[in-house]
Amino acid sequence: MEPAVWIARLVGPLFVAIGLGILLNADFYVGAVAEGAHSATLVYLSGVGSLLAGLAILNGYRAWTGNWSVLVTIVGWLCTIGGVIRLVVPRQLQSLAATIYSGPAPLIIVAIIVLIVGAYLSFEGYRTTRK
Repeated sequence: MEPAVWIARLVGPLFVAIGLGILLNADFYVGAVAEGAHSATLVYLSGVGSLLAGLAILNGYRAWTGNWSVLVTIVGWLCTIGGVIRLVVPRQLQSLAATIYSGPAPLIIVAIIVLIVGAYLSFEGYRTTRK
């Protein structure tokens, strides 16, 4: 199985679950994000996790192609950049997150985007023609 398909099969369903979870429990996640943005430990651990996930994706697959698999590369870079930002400028990130996610609307927009990306990656990863 090619790496882009393998990664899409992992990341796609994860993103679908995250997107649906946020949409179905918006109040819970607004509180969780607000609480997490004020926790230095959570910012640090999420930075390590995001950087590790991004680097794992990019080490498994990174190609700027003209097809769906470029989305795998983009997700890898977004995770890597997000992790570096959390580790290098955590205080600025905390301030920005508290401002952006002060209400449910931005989180719902993010959830919809994550759900769409996850559904598309799942579709491409699990198409029956893949071996």
